[in-house]
Amino acid sequence: MRGRRMIDRWEDDNKSFLKLNIKNKVLPTIYGGIIGDILGVPVEFKKRGEFHIEDIVGYGTYNQPPGTWSDDTSLTLCLMENMVEKGNENDLMKKFKQYQDEGYWTPYDEMFDIGRTTVEAITRFKKGVLPEKCGGQSEFDNGNGALMRISPLVFILQREFDFVKKTEIIKKYTEITHAHPRAIVGSIIYIELLLRLYHNNSIEKSLREVQELFDENFEKSHIYHQELTNYKRIFNKDFFNTPREEIESDGYVVHTLEAAIWCFGTTSSFTEAVLEAVNLGEDTDTVASITGSIAGIYYKMDGIPEEWLEKIVRKQDIDKLIKNFYEYCANKAIIEEYGNL
Repeated sequence: MRGRRMIDRWEDDNKSFLKLNIKNKVLPTIYGGIIGDILGVPVEFKKRGEFHIEDIVGYGTYNQPPGTWSDDTSLTLCLMENMVEKGNENDLMKKFKQYQDEGYWTPYDEMFDIGRTTVEAITRFKKGVLPEKCGGQSEFDNGNGALMRISPLVFILQREFDFVKKTEIIKKYTEITHAHPRAIVGSIIYIELLLRLYHNNSIEKSLREVQELFDENFEKSHIYHQELTNYKRIFNKDFFNTPREEIESDGYVVHTLEAAIWCFGTTSSFTEAVLEAVNLGEDTDTVASITGSIAGIYYKMDGIPEEWLEKIVRKQDIDKLIKNFYEYCANKAIIEEYGNL
């Protein structure tokens, strides 16, 4: 009996460690994205060089108080909540519809920001189109509106080692609004990059491994491999030597991902990374939000300024959802590993 109890204690310790590890990755990834978003909201669409952000401020583009977050955060929270509730894509689209129509998961119960392609997808959904057919499929539908909301997928995929299976899951969550293969490839790159940073790899090693995954799993003729060429610059070993003036920060999914990775890779702290992202101008909230998630998972909660966290609007509500989400992810991982909680 003593031996059995010792084994039980070891298993309990391992379960506790696994849960703590997931918590320590979920929190900074989600909070990091939110901080980037609220830093960028007041100066969205402003040209580079017309402003300089050093702290959380308010008003500006949308005339919103300090700490206000945009659709980037709202739709991310919808995804997290949907996962906790074990909802499907139809349930998620219902939440997106609520966001648009009722201000669901917004700072002040009123939507003030939403992307064109996402609006069109929600409109199709309202007309009865199946969620998997709602996303825009043209080359002009390659905005960053899916990229900005999918970081939570990292925590349900961190124990899935089949790359092709992962790409199908990422596709499923991307195509409900952005169904062009380029947008899907952008989502795959982003999630796989976060997964490697989750395991404490360097950004350079992570990018090399992401490229290798495409090479090893898809033929050159595969549409995903063909679309990967649009992202070739981030895989160049000299990418982080790219001059700032050559980094574009608009809403095109390729440019957004390039800008976020560049901001992270050319700075040495969470604060430096997100401020660099905001000060690039243009699509400031989304570029900074994605940068914040990347920098958050790498630098952890200790790297995120506490005074910034305290300025988040509806923080108690967000804290509760994030807690529920990391507990859901941790319990899922424990069951997969040990067969029980």
